[in-house]
Amino acid sequence: MPNMSLVKNPMPSQEAQVRNRNFSEVALGYTEEMAIDEAKRCLNCKHKPCVSGCPVRVHIPEFIKAVSEGRFEEAYQIIARSSSLPAVCGRVCPQETQCEGKCVRGIKGEPVGIGRLERFVADWHMAHATDKPEKPAANGHKVAVIGSGPSGLTCAGDLAKLGYDVTVYEALHLAGGVLVYGIPEFRLPKAIVQKEIDTLIDLGVKVETNVVVGRTITIDELMQEYGFEAVFIGSGAGLPKFMNIPGENLKGVYSANEFLTRINLMKAYTPDSSTPIQPAKKVAVVGGGNVAMDAARCAKRLGAEVTVVYRRTEAELPARREEVEHAMEEGIVFKFLTNPVSIAGNDQGWVSAIRCQEMALGEPDASGRRRPVAVEGSDFDMEMDCVIMALGTSPNPLIKTTTKGLETQKWGGIIVEEDTGLTSREGVYAGGDAVTGAATVILAMGAGKTAASAIDTYLKEKAR
Repeated sequence: MPNMSLVKNPMPSQEAQVRNRNFSEVALGYTEEMAIDEAKRCLNCKHKPCVSGCPVRVHIPEFIKAVSEGRFEEAYQIIARSSSLPAVCGRVCPQETQCEGKCVRGIKGEPVGIGRLERFVADWHMAHATDKPEKPAANGHKVAVIGSGPSGLTCAGDLAKLGYDVTVYEALHLAGGVLVYGIPEFRLPKAIVQKEIDTLIDLGVKVETNVVVGRTITIDELMQEYGFEAVFIGSGAGLPKFMNIPGENLKGVYSANEFLTRINLMKAYTPDSSTPIQPAKKVAVVGGGNVAMDAARCAKRLGAEVTVVYRRTEAELPARREEVEHAMEEGIVFKFLTNPVSIAGNDQGWVSAIRCQEMALGEPDASGRRRPVAVEGSDFDMEMDCVIMALGTSPNPLIKTTTKGLETQKWGGIIVEEDTGLTSREGVYAGGDAVTGAATVILAMGAGKTAASAIDTYLKEKAR
């Protein structure tokens, strides 16, 4: 019998004043009963509008129908036909603007909890499945993938399923890219990421860590000396942006990239960490995106009073609504229509205060959002001992400066053909943040999927 409730089954979660003192996962996941009940809200629409909102085209109504009938492993296999990282997507994808944004049930109520169901199915599979995926027969062709983030892992997984000999090269000591260094444990447990990577390894994907392509080895060497017939660049966007205001070189000023890497990858919050974060009592996080929310919530868990400083209003915050609500519930303060102009330091060179000015919204800018304009004479100081700049990132220039004939945008993004991911170099493809700049996990996965298909076509045609 269908469930015609206008609201989703709520997601069980840690209480706000408990979770803001630990790094355990906030959302606890659906039970089997909750998942079946939520799945019965799906109308199994004839035209499947939700699928059009998914960058990797998961067969959403099919897997939800399987869940509604208690066929959880079958539901997983349906998702796995399209997605290499279902447990990740179920946790961090912005479903509200993608698949769920297209859901018919959302017209007169809340959409079906597609992301929550995907997470449930992936977690159920990890807890119950005992058989490893069958390794496809080798087709005799080699492909290199640079970067083990969402675009690289997706490209590698899709190619491995087609029988390609795939090697992923990762600059850091642990595979996963932004999934392990950028997204906090309380949103995406690292054990979940490792299980997804292990599944790809079972398919035959090889992962080489501590390899900085452009320094340790170049793309030309991969193709000319190591025998790779195609290369996919999924190196992400790890170069942080700053405001270039006085005081940014003081001790206690971090890019969100560094701060989150030290927290997530290097476990700086543990007592025995070899790379600890300087304890701070008052932290300002500058920015309003998902990365700003992640940094603010991490700082809160380290025991600080945290203020998010954002130059527009709450309505313009680019972060997912769920992440903003979680941050507010956890006691993080938001200062809207506020912009830093300088950072002051003490005699030891540490941050002591941040000077800001009030802003007002003027005419729309190129993005369509109203441009913030400073209010004259509105400067004020806030006492702080740490400032985290969460203003976005751009691609590291290392690969473009060490690869002949690779065309890039002025800001560093690699130029590719939209439908294939092909760069200006034959046999070299790219996707994800290395092309677009910082974006979402699922868009990066979609780019990796597109490139894998194009590489398969290219190498088959070349072999004729």
